[in-house]
Amino acid sequence: MRFRGLAILACGLAAARAQPAAGVAGPLPPDIRTRNLFAGLLGRSEAEVDAKVSAAWRQFSGGDPGSQRLFYPVAGDMAYIPDVANHDVRTEGLSYGMMICVQLNRQAEFNKLWRWAKANLYHPSGPFRGYFAWHGDLEGRQLDPGPASDGEEWFVMALFFASHRWGSGDGIFNYERQAQDLLRTMLHKSEERGHEDYTDMFNRAAREVVFVPHGEGALFSDPSYHLPAFYELWARWAESPADRDFMAAAATTSRALFRKAADPVTGLMPDYCEFDGRPHARRGHEDFRFDAWRTLSNPAVDYCWFGADPEAAQEANRVLRFLSGDDHMAHDRFKLDGTPVGDDPNSPGLVSMAATAGLAADPDLARPFVERLWNMEMPSGHFRYYNGMLYMLALLEAGGRFRVYAPQASQ
Repeated sequence: MRFRGLAILACGLAAARAQPAAGVAGPLPPDIRTRNLFAGLLGRSEAEVDAKVSAAWRQFSGGDPGSQRLFYPVAGDMAYIPDVANHDVRTEGLSYGMMICVQLNRQAEFNKLWRWAKANLYHPSGPFRGYFAWHGDLEGRQLDPGPASDGEEWFVMALFFASHRWGSGDGIFNYERQAQDLLRTMLHKSEERGHEDYTDMFNRAAREVVFVPHGEGALFSDPSYHLPAFYELWARWAESPADRDFMAAAATTSRALFRKAADPVTGLMPDYCEFDGRPHARRGHEDFRFDAWRTLSNPAVDYCWFGADPEAAQEANRVLRFLSGDDHMAHDRFKLDGTPVGDDPNSPGLVSMAATAGLAADPDLARPFVERLWNMEMPSGHFRYYNGMLYMLALLEAGGRFRVYAPQASQ
């Protein structure tokens, strides 16, 4: 128990201050960022961490195009991030890439990714107006017009941070306007004329993000799409007071959802869940699979930034204690009770997310996973996309380099 108090203090002033009542967003403390687990748990210097992150970025943006790189510049001053194994480009990867760029102060690369997304995946009209097709081919042709909620969420957060770090420009590079417009569409699509059966990205009654905003996918959620740390910020930055209130309530609901969705023994969460946290059975996604790897990170980042849910520390301890068990890291997918259903040992993406859970977990449980992340190289090869994106985010999060960029007035 003594470690939990130390973790809160180390994560910054936000975690140490009393939280406002549910549904109310209070003022932001200055300089909210994740703590540096590489320094605190492994004794690595800031220079060593900088070198580690820089080496990963060099491979990410300029490595061998056939086996290493994930950032691909193309004509029109654009760039994309491909899912190499599936030969497509996803809003998930583009938005993660934009977040990585804003955290690393790489505005030119940020703009190239955003230009590609807007030119190829954005819907300027029709029932999906204001949303993005969730994936397209490498030439920019949409493969499915429907949006995926996680891509839009990360786009909004990256755009807000870009506006606050670099200032907004014109057109699609008016980052603030782009973030506000996309967030409003996510919250009010069902109020638009001609929306047909396409819905908001948040279920209004449940106050939860939906899997996709149309059809059956709008009737359940995905725990890894729940981003209460982001909602806390939108509860301060959304233009409409009603939207700010809604996002504050959604942050509270998401923290409760994590507790409901996690197995009480293993701490594992499913890929998909009902709005009450029960697993949603759909082609094996009622299990802890690839989506759910991110459920180790999202509650921990929220805990480190805001400290609003003390239960997050217990949850992080629970899941890392399970993964620390004999041969558990020889598998990458599980039933929620811990029965293995996948046998890829030491998957870089899962190792990366387990390390970020250390932002909330006891140091003795976190240290072995943080050390694995430190000793791991940037993923390469055929499956480098998802593993590599999670690895890059984890380096920033576990390295104390994942921070909130707030408007200057708030600072």
